[in-house]
Amino acid sequence: MMKMYYSLITLSVSLLFFTCQSGKRPETPTVGFVEAFEDATISQAYRGFVAALRDSGYSEDAGTLELIHRNAQGDASTLNQIISYFNSQALDLVGTSTTLATVAAIQRIHDVPVFQTVTAMPDILGLQGTDGLPPANLFGTGENLNYIDTSFAVITETIKPAGNQLTVGMIYNQSEPQSVDAYERLGKLAGQLGVRLVALPLNSSAEAQLVIRSLLSNNIDAFFANPDNTVFAAFEVILKNCSDKGVPVFTSEAGLVARGAVAAYGADIYQWGYQSGAQAATYLKSGSAADLKVDLVKTRKRVYNPEAAHTYGLTFTGFEAVPE
Repeated sequence: MMKMYYSLITLSVSLLFFTCQSGKRPETPTVGFVEAFEDATISQAYRGFVAALRDSGYSEDAGTLELIHRNAQGDASTLNQIISYFNSQALDLVGTSTTLATVAAIQRIHDVPVFQTVTAMPDILGLQGTDGLPPANLFGTGENLNYIDTSFAVITETIKPAGNQLTVGMIYNQSEPQSVDAYERLGKLAGQLGVRLVALPLNSSAEAQLVIRSLLSNNIDAFFANPDNTVFAAFEVILKNCSDKGVPVFTSEAGLVARGAVAAYGADIYQWGYQSGAQAATYLKSGSAADLKVDLVKTRKRVYNPEAAHTYGLTFTGFEAVPE
């Protein structure tokens, strides 16, 4: 009997030691977060997501959260490996940034809530089932294409072409549904506004140099940076080529304005991530997703780049200057 008593004590001490050594309390949630590629603008979403968790009491520094953060670096096989790894872990939820990561996660993760950010709404992504509903474990924050009309109209309000018709160029990823949808929507809008839209397709950021040079040979007055993963990844290439030809770049993403675009009306990427992170924190606190769904992104703003605006002699009223 005494021997069994000492065995129980030894087991209890061992379990306590293991818990202390692992640094994770039994009630500490584990969150996985995956980004499809490395990008200075897109990375703001991850920072916002983590900040929202921290503001709700979930922080690695405080020992109240275990966070597994992975970036696929634009490689599809690496992205799949990350999803497989997440499936092998006891995760409480998964955060995803950009469309590629969200689609990859929701196709293979079924028993854990997925909180998307920097991603279109599920209907645009074609993720709805035969019942017309999105996957039952998909939450977070998405964007529709309504705002893009205002983003594009900023060009017509700002640029006055030498000729009679304004010519705007854009590239789009024909492999991404939301990119194609944006192109088709802008094609109709351009017709209504009397704008000549010249658009060229591509499949990856590696093709951007060749495609953008071909586009610029059409004597465009301005370039519109479509909300597209490929555009984010190749933005510096796009910007340099346009700048060399004296063509201003407009966009729908505030982060790209900080990187050199002239102006934008669109979502604040940090706040987009924060909104999704706040929803994820709500789930961690309640343990229930019954009242959650994919919400529409809330924070959009008009911003301009003072240096770029000065270069092209453009003025913007009612726009916030991005920090220099």
